[in-house]
Amino acid sequence: MLCWGSSASGQLGIGASEASVFEPRSCCMFDGRGLKEVACGSHHSLFLLHDGSVYASGSNSCGQLGHDKGGWRPELVGALDAQKIAGVSCGQAHSLVVNEQGQVFAWGAGEGGQLGLGAAEEAVRVPRLIKKLCEHRISQVMCGKQHCIALSKDGQLFVWGENSSGQLGLGKGEPSTLSPQPLRSLCGIPLAQISAGGDHSFALSLSGAVFGWGKNSAGQLGLNDEQDRAVPCHIKFLRSQKVVYISCGEEHTAALTKEGGLFTFGNGSRGQLGHDSTRNEPLPRRVMELMGTEVSQIACGRHHTLAFVPSTGLVYAFGCNTQGQLGTGLRGNAKSPLPVRNIQPLCIGNTHTSILFQTIWRLISTCCFHSDDGHFKTNPKVPGIDFNAVRLLFETLMKPAFARLLEQVCAAFNLSKNTVKTENLEMYKSIVVFLLTGGKALLMPVFLESYTSAALRLLEKLHKVNLKVHRVEYNHFYIPDISRLVDIQEDYLKWFLHSCDNPNLISQGSVTLCAYPFILNAQAKTTVLQTDAELQMQMAVSGANLHNVFMLLTMEPLLARNPFLVLHVRRNLLVSDALRELTVYNDVDLKKPLKVIFDGEEAVDAGGVTKEFFLLLLKELMDPIYGMFTQYSESNLLWFSDKCFVEHNWFHLIGIICGLAIYNSTVVDLHFPLVLYKKLLNVSPTLDDLKELSPTEGRSLQQLLEYEGDVEETFCLNFAVSLGTESIQYVFSDSVQEQYSAFSSGFLKVCGGEILSLFQPSELMAMVVGNNNYNWEEMEKNASYKGEFSASHPTVKMFWEVFHEFPLEKKKQFLLFLTGSDRIPIHGMASLRIVIQSTAAEEHYLPVAHTCYNMLDMPCYQTKETLRHRLTQAVEQYEGFSLV
Repeated sequence: MLCWGSSASGQLGIGASEASVFEPRSCCMFDGRGLKEVACGSHHSLFLLHDGSVYASGSNSCGQLGHDKGGWRPELVGALDAQKIAGVSCGQAHSLVVNEQGQVFAWGAGEGGQLGLGAAEEAVRVPRLIKKLCEHRISQVMCGKQHCIALSKDGQLFVWGENSSGQLGLGKGEPSTLSPQPLRSLCGIPLAQISAGGDHSFALSLSGAVFGWGKNSAGQLGLNDEQDRAVPCHIKFLRSQKVVYISCGEEHTAALTKEGGLFTFGNGSRGQLGHDSTRNEPLPRRVMELMGTEVSQIACGRHHTLAFVPSTGLVYAFGCNTQGQLGTGLRGNAKSPLPVRNIQPLCIGNTHTSILFQTIWRLISTCCFHSDDGHFKTNPKVPGIDFNAVRLLFETLMKPAFARLLEQVCAAFNLSKNTVKTENLEMYKSIVVFLLTGGKALLMPVFLESYTSAALRLLEKLHKVNLKVHRVEYNHFYIPDISRLVDIQEDYLKWFLHSCDNPNLISQGSVTLCAYPFILNAQAKTTVLQTDAELQMQMAVSGANLHNVFMLLTMEPLLARNPFLVLHVRRNLLVSDALRELTVYNDVDLKKPLKVIFDGEEAVDAGGVTKEFFLLLLKELMDPIYGMFTQYSESNLLWFSDKCFVEHNWFHLIGIICGLAIYNSTVVDLHFPLVLYKKLLNVSPTLDDLKELSPTEGRSLQQLLEYEGDVEETFCLNFAVSLGTESIQYVFSDSVQEQYSAFSSGFLKVCGGEILSLFQPSELMAMVVGNNNYNWEEMEKNASYKGEFSASHPTVKMFWEVFHEFPLEKKKQFLLFLTGSDRIPIHGMASLRIVIQSTAAEEHYLPVAHTCYNMLDMPCYQTKETLRHRLTQAVEQYEGFSLV
């Protein structure tokens, strides 16, 4: 590795305390270790090795090194030991890396939100995972001065950080953002590369289209003016140049073409454009000094530019040279390209590339891409690929003579006839996203509908294959932003009308996403279920109101029907009263909005009373004295008891209650295993379900099934029930058939029908009991306050400090204490609103939770330790509503 330029903070990693190095110097630190990539910030550097490890050197004023070992020599970023890093990038004083799984980690200066962690922090000294990007597989990351951009494998672009000059591309007047946001204006355009400058950004499409946005005070966007742009703009001047790579400096930009031409534009005050002048260039201009040579690589520093010419093996440099960053051995800036000194001719190549794949790629590129580089001029009418050649190529490859070649390809990629590859999946999903977003502007409605339907049918085929071979988890089929791309409620109504065999009410060819439920994530399906519930409620209420009008007209008002499902119950006879009340109602009545009235109490049911009813009723029904359920101590889960002391209509009641909880958007604390929800969706139980309910029993059965000898003879065991699927069938079905049937009939009475077919078992489970996707910062952000309290009140500040210091289990205990469940609604923390109000009680009193309203009454504690002690006491003394 050769390095030169400023070394005042140790950023060159050479170990010496020299201010500047004016000629290339060898750094032996990584000799023989396989250095893959280097990224440079203002005063620090990251070094990526082929084994995926990352080293850092230079200034650590904001924690940008990710270690505390000093910065004069490269040191391992130990916090990334468990990761195999694939790419690195540096900003002014922050760092980003992406691992092979597409996860992004950030550290360093974060006051402008450039770390994407959801909060502005002055310094983050240890790499942290950017959680908001976890749903996407990121392939490239780039850092500007105080902003970042990331490109996912399915072509989505994400931006975050400072937006003072529009460098995020989110639109005029949009503020800076602390967490990654999708850049929707480029959605559907297949992108090949991204680049970030000081306060400007660029993206390059596969077809060579160049898009720029952000600061343009020196013309660095190449738009022939000096006006900033808050949204991506097409750089039309470069459209015909076949651009293959973009690099950005602080206020200048360089573009490399397929033929090896170098164009520069923007700030030229230090000669960084290479045009033998210090003028700014608002339009891309070719570097004439390098005409006649073929440049293959370029890189921009803050105020200088490098270009590599492989035919001569020389690196050329031009621009600012105050710290020796040109490596020419000379002092002073250079306005024209000069060769960097002491660099021997280089031979660039990838010695690890397989001959097989070189051959396949040569076949495809020779046969399929237009020989006239037509793919650089693609548009909706010119795809850039000769599809007839593609068809002929694959027909040829399918012939017996090429069978061996195809076997090698399949083996190398781990593909088979029935294999679903994530890359294929992401490609088809991105097609659907493009059609749902940009398709309307490019295609006639009839073609848009046809193409969307075709893409969805392809995804459906992949999904059916995956159900057989289980290549990827079902949630890989989700399109994460689907709720933002389409109106889910409207889509469901169209699907509902279709399922009712009423096509006359909607257009004949309408494509409904609900017909392809595997692309809908749990949140989208929740919206669908809630829409269905609202629709059913409206129909039930309308039916009752219509009946009442008719009764009034016939002078029989006593036969009027209540438009609500009203339950009158007594607290001391809750179970028997609920059983009596629900027994008299028919299926249509159960679809009405629920109102609960506790005998002798005047509280108006605005949701809190209903929640209390569910919690109290289920607590009593789960009481061991009834023997309705067996508790498995090892897993803390419940299952139907085959020896119970109550009538089966009690199980029917619990089924109705669970259905009503979903129907009325209430999370209940029920500790049933996943297999219950499998059975409700007609999915057969497996040995994994037994392992979840009773881990020891499940593992023992697994070992017996895998034992190759004679079980009866070796272990002296014989079975009245056969091992394997029959044994599982006995535990989950045969032994509790009557109890489960009563439960399921009650549940399906409320939540049955076509709507359930949209759900996976785990999604249905999350609807009932919530999920554990905790985001405690979101909970704090959404909290509201009453009485003396506000977000800035000293006691409230102490409360959140104490809460965030709690370990995870203690936080879950608090959630159970405050809301009646240690899980959160399926829509996430954003839908969980807690209230903290002050009380006049003295400091020796404990906080009190009003579970039904998610409200915490808390005295104005004066010290953090007192608050911690009292809150811990309150949380640990809470028993909860459920059996376990």
